Amino acid sequence: MSLKYRCYFGRFVSTGVLSLSIFFLCFSLLKAQAQDRPNILFAISDDQSFPHASAYGTDWVQTPAFDRVADQGILFTRAYVPNPKCAPSRSIILTGRNSWQLEEAANHWPDFPEKFKVFTEVLEEEGYFVGSTGKGWAPGIAQTTDGSPRHLAGTPYNEMTMQPPTSAINSNDYAANFEFFLESRENKDQPFSFWYGGHEPHRRYVYSSGVQIGGKEINQIKEIPSFWPDTDSIRVDMLDYAMEIEYFDEHLGRMLAHLEEIGELDNTVVVVTADNGMPFPRIKGQLYEQSAHLPLAIMWPNGIESPGRVVDDFVSFADFAPTFIELAGLEWKDTGMHPTVGKSLTDILFSDREGQVNEERDHVILGKERHDVGRPYDWGYPVRGIVKGDFLYLRNFEEDRWPVGNPETGYLNTDGSPTKSFILDHRTTAGMYHYWQWNFGKRPFEELYNISEDPNCLHNLADDPAYSDQKNHLAEELYRKLKEQNDPRVMGRGYIFEVFPYMDSGTQNFYQRFMNGEEMNTGWVNDSDFETEPLPEQSQ
Repeated sequence: MSLKYRCYFGRFVSTGVLSLSIFFLCFSLLKAQAQDRPNILFAISDDQSFPHASAYGTDWVQTPAFDRVADQGILFTRAYVPNPKCAPSRSIILTGRNSWQLEEAANHWPDFPEKFKVFTEVLEEEGYFVGSTGKGWAPGIAQTTDGSPRHLAGTPYNEMTMQPPTSAINSNDYAANFEFFLESRENKDQPFSFWYGGHEPHRRYVYSSGVQIGGKEINQIKEIPSFWPDTDSIRVDMLDYAMEIEYFDEHLGRMLAHLEEIGELDNTVVVVTADNGMPFPRIKGQLYEQSAHLPLAIMWPNGIESPGRVVDDFVSFADFAPTFIELAGLEWKDTGMHPTVGKSLTDILFSDREGQVNEERDHVILGKERHDVGRPYDWGYPVRGIVKGDFLYLRNFEEDRWPVGNPETGYLNTDGSPTKSFILDHRTTAGMYHYWQWNFGKRPFEELYNISEDPNCLHNLADDPAYSDQKNHLAEELYRKLKEQNDPRVMGRGYIFEVFPYMDSGTQNFYQRFMNGEEMNTGWVNDSDFETEPLPEQSQ
């Protein structure tokens, strides 16, 4: 059938003049198409910021598999995760709802509410063969009322292992486990949904592995974020991160090659993205541009119109679930899932346009509650925000709290790293205090950034009279949409996010236990991150 006409599971899209004969032909093919539902390969790296893929022009990280998906599909330039932390991000993907609509699952390390059905469960009910490898939904507890585990990303396939290039890289042979998953299908015509959750480039790294094993050089990085000092150790840290992105990409390449070999690539929707920004200070777990802005490429040879396009529409991670549900030929209202705020991406997939495809996709709402612990009573750092056009507006609800955790408990919402250690070790050095302030200091009630001119989000325009109208318009739109979504934080019930327990018993109630002298598990930060006494600047 001509690419001018597409009849898809009861939905007709026309880009030309429709003749009656084409119309009837289209509907005569519906039954055949329904039997040929697309496979889904969802590949998600762990802690990778935009634009850290070579398809975006970053030359110190090479991602040929991601680039292939972009070249043979669509490269997205404005994909944002509403809540940039592992568990909340993945909860949004699976449910199609923003994290503040997910009760306990708004937080990191939660007890995932049984009431929220996820798209993988629906696909399995509808005849898909569903599985996963690596990191699925995590960290947290997901189970049914009788205590049975819920594998939210799909049945795990993690048996195959290999010797990774460093001791910090997971030994899971992701690609081999994907092949084993496919071989486990009794019916080779059964459509599949597979979640490839790489553990990379999550920390920790083997220091200088990017240089010594990956063959990289520190002068490959032309510029580092200006909220860090430009030092060799920080550049080496970035190259270690780059090497792990490439490892994730290598397994993706093997998966694509296998699908091509067995003749299933053409009818597979391949989505490649990350869960949140890079595990460095001021990025992972925050709501700044490099925290929530993530890489995204989608290919589907049988379905995407005009492959090779670059699309600038704003895309939210809440859009993935409704996309998969629609492509499986299902109506959301029939799935048993709670209502979605996401919008299926089929308007983009079936378009032949570049740039801005749908003018209504002009913003993404952001927000966070509790991520890692480290504040008194396991309190979080609640923020809501909106990114629209060239501007990012943030509203910090508890500006008296420490944004990334208290100094005396090691700033626990920033992973330990050479970059973090350098900034903290030099925080009293003349001319270096501002780096500490940008990365670990307290923040004002409101923040406004022109992200096209200031992607590092260092020049707060919130108090600039020249931007007061812009700020007020964004704040009004943010609050209006949050009220439409019944966000407890703006409806006067934000306290509920504070009382949901942090489900890791080893670190629950961390602040009180640590301050009382208990030895705590702090494996994700360095011992030197803890401040034994406050700095003079901090006590002012």
